Amino acid sequence: MAGEWIDIQAADGGTFGAYLARPEKGSGPGLVLLQEIFGVTEDIRAIADMYAEEGYVVAAPDVFWRAEPRLELSHGGEDMKRAMALGQGLDDAQAVADIADVVAALKALDCCKGGIGIMGQCMGGRLAVGAAVAGHVDCAVAYYPVGLNRVLKDGDDIPVPAVFHIGAEDPFMGQDEVKALAERFAGNHQIEIYSYPEAGHAFANPGRDTFIKAPADMAYSRSLAVLRKVIGPWYDLNALWEAHRACEFETRDADETMKTMVAEPYVNHIPTLTGGTGQKLLRRFYANHFIPKNPADIKGIPISRTVGADRVVNEVILCFTHDTMMDWMLPGVEPTGKYVEIPFVSVIHFRGDKLYNEHIYWDQASVLVQLGLLNPEGLPITGVATAKKVFDPGLPSNELMPNWPESTDE
Repeated sequence: MAGEWIDIQAADGGTFGAYLARPEKGSGPGLVLLQEIFGVTEDIRAIADMYAEEGYVVAAPDVFWRAEPRLELSHGGEDMKRAMALGQGLDDAQAVADIADVVAALKALDCCKGGIGIMGQCMGGRLAVGAAVAGHVDCAVAYYPVGLNRVLKDGDDIPVPAVFHIGAEDPFMGQDEVKALAERFAGNHQIEIYSYPEAGHAFANPGRDTFIKAPADMAYSRSLAVLRKVIGPWYDLNALWEAHRACEFETRDADETMKTMVAEPYVNHIPTLTGGTGQKLLRRFYANHFIPKNPADIKGIPISRTVGADRVVNEVILCFTHDTMMDWMLPGVEPTGKYVEIPFVSVIHFRGDKLYNEHIYWDQASVLVQLGLLNPEGLPITGVATAKKVFDPGLPSNELMPNWPESTDE
């Protein structure tokens, strides 16, 4: 998905550029994406494209246009010094006023339908807070917003929902500052402040050496949650998941299955490392090693389903008779003809209205015990009891602990 540069009219005269990314369906709510101190770089444009894939009309304006238009700097050496100087010398009040012009330009676009959110990293995070304080947007997301006191003065309120993401190891935002921020908004349920252990500055930019995937993914979901809640777009993830499952287990069509997924999806069956990344490899997996390699009687008995902003967590008891070689679960194991019941959990991540990835978990030891391929004697494992206890929590606990009878309730 490739965006384009557009011109935005400044209220006090002149024009400046903004990278604009549109959703595939053509329209959606607006999102202003604010740069770090390095300009509207390839990293920032990639993030804009990603949020367009989520359904937003994204505008990433050139914040430094009054000093050095369309600047793109690297993250080290002389470029770093230049970027730091530009960031320190920025007139934040003027930048926030320019953001109001970006919001107005978005609202004037036919493709922008609904409210306007704002998101930024580092300097951009700070300016996102400034725009929220000024009332220019409907919600805000601020990643490690260094120098908040430049836009958030004593007595200032944030009148719209806002989310802060801060690395616990960020050298530019001390934990005392984070604690004070949390205390300041402790009574405001619209303000969410998250600290991420072992994450430093710029942990959420995939193009930076400081990127850390786990906290970045968690922050991404939390950001989407506030955007979806306040400005949309809303997707029925439950229905989308059911449509994907129907292609796999009812029509059993690999091509139709792939149509429910993004251009570069991935699937990982955690215990066996089966699945794949990308359309070509994943289609090969579905067509040859998953869809035709499921037992005739395979079914999932629903236990729970949790639907979030961009994920579905699906818990079932998976039941099947091992009457075929199940490449994805039991690669290389000839059919035993034995019946299996196991707890089975899928974490399904969507991007917009398409499935992005699946992480699928089960207890492989329980499967092997039930098939007679693993002797549980002397090992802290069990067989079908794992499934039975999910159905009936009243069944005995702690029977694998030899010292359990020695302890007391006191």
